[in-house]
Amino acid sequence: MTSPLSLPANGQLAGDADWWRGAVIYQIYPRSFQDDNGDGIGDLAGITRRLDHIASLGADAIWLSPFFTSPMKDMGYDVSDYCDVDPSFGTLADFDALVAKAHGLGLRVMIDQVLSHTSDQHPWFEESRQSREGDKADWYVWADAQADGTPPTNWQSVFGGAAWTWDARRKQYYLHNFLSSQPDLNFHCVAVQDALLDTVRFWLDRGVDGFRLDTVNFYFHDQDLRNNPPAGGAGNDVPDINPYGYQDHVYDKTRPENIGFLKRFRALLDQFPGTAAVGEVGDGERSLQTMAEYTADGDRLQMCYSFDMLGPDFSKEHFRGCIEKFEAASEEFSQGNSWPCWAFSNHDVNRHMSRWAHHAEDQAALAKLAGGLLMSLKGSICLYQGEELGLIEAELQFEDLTDPYGITFWPEFKGRDGCRTPMVWDHAAPNAGFSAANKTWLPVTPPHAAVAVDTQAGLELSILEHYRAFLSMRKTRASLIKGDIAFLDWEGGLAFLRRYEGETTLCVFNLTKEPVRFALPEGHITPLFGAVSGAAASLEGFGLLIADIS
Repeated sequence: MTSPLSLPANGQLAGDADWWRGAVIYQIYPRSFQDDNGDGIGDLAGITRRLDHIASLGADAIWLSPFFTSPMKDMGYDVSDYCDVDPSFGTLADFDALVAKAHGLGLRVMIDQVLSHTSDQHPWFEESRQSREGDKADWYVWADAQADGTPPTNWQSVFGGAAWTWDARRKQYYLHNFLSSQPDLNFHCVAVQDALLDTVRFWLDRGVDGFRLDTVNFYFHDQDLRNNPPAGGAGNDVPDINPYGYQDHVYDKTRPENIGFLKRFRALLDQFPGTAAVGEVGDGERSLQTMAEYTADGDRLQMCYSFDMLGPDFSKEHFRGCIEKFEAASEEFSQGNSWPCWAFSNHDVNRHMSRWAHHAEDQAALAKLAGGLLMSLKGSICLYQGEELGLIEAELQFEDLTDPYGITFWPEFKGRDGCRTPMVWDHAAPNAGFSAANKTWLPVTPPHAAVAVDTQAGLELSILEHYRAFLSMRKTRASLIKGDIAFLDWEGGLAFLRRYEGETTLCVFNLTKEPVRFALPEGHITPLFGAVSGAAASLEGFGLLIADIS
């Protein structure tokens, strides 16, 4: 058996420069993880106190959603100071303490970088909008109106409406791919790139181990300001009630100039050995190809993820198709050396336990199957807080909402608040142990409190202990971390082999509620998860088998 790739028990980080390849990254939404000061909003000190939970789970790194200074129009994804902590989350000293505690537990720290846009309250934008002649006049995307006063292009905002807002002082429109209070930076201006890379260096100097890059394919726009064509059947990563999906977004994002900036970003990371980045790609049906292109050649990003597995599809054909489409694109761009990061849930989509609930009567079995599948795929993986408890999407009332996306499209689309509600620790405590406040920023729902950490910890058959056991096993299998993948044709479900330096792991998943049998391949089979009997394995509904083949 290949030597384990796990972090050593003494808390010192392993020296593997490729630690990110196959890493398990646990995403924390800071507003909702743990409130330590009693104001109803999660904070950095609270995260630090709860890091032991993540370490005990077996994760390799944490990803912190934005905690920077912000007016919170988009809950921190509208940054007004890239180099400070918003007071609602604490201080820079609190962040430093968090990094020290994480590193002591053997956890690396990745932080969210929102580089495509700032808040309209950022000093850069306040200066840029003052005049067409100032030093920062071209730091944002400004354009004249058309002759009839309408916006420069037909581009749409992801959050609804035109992607252009009129500014009376400059008598020009500015571009915003999201809220009008999130103006887009002009990456065609080299000074903008330099300034952003300086903010990245600020956090590298503070000891962070990497970054998650928000909307990484949105950085550049078409300088000729050409209109997007109709979608023509091309899929987009938005609900079907959103007119953003009516266009083929070839001119407002995923522009070829982006590759040059990614190379500059990677060159900076390479000055800090052992750091890594994962980019979020929202490019509709082109996303898997863009992922492969953005992680090619060893001089761009280490990893990317897309929304391909964050939707309603739950079938062997879908999962296999995503992997094979990415692998084909990887061969095209980098002779198979591109690297994906997969996730089933995050802060932007309905939790997968709700998206896929109708496929199973036994929800615990579905949760364990989904966790085992995700943790077996080739690539790095992101686990979203509460996923290890089997949390479902929280049902909220309109008056509870904070998400501008959901408020705009309610009730046909309820937004992202349902997946952002507080983490649940103690089922009997106020707010399930998240906060001592009378009112939290989003409510804790009874179905979540009922499956809090304390109700599952130590119970052999719980979803939480399944995740812990699976991750513990995974750390002993180099093939599951860094190996290649080869699918097996099997009518009963999804089956594949993972191989690395002579080690082979068989992974078999029954994605239905009916029992199935799997004929075992030749070789000596040693079960690691599940059981075998003779020449076949019997899998109950949503059962799985992980086995060594020698």
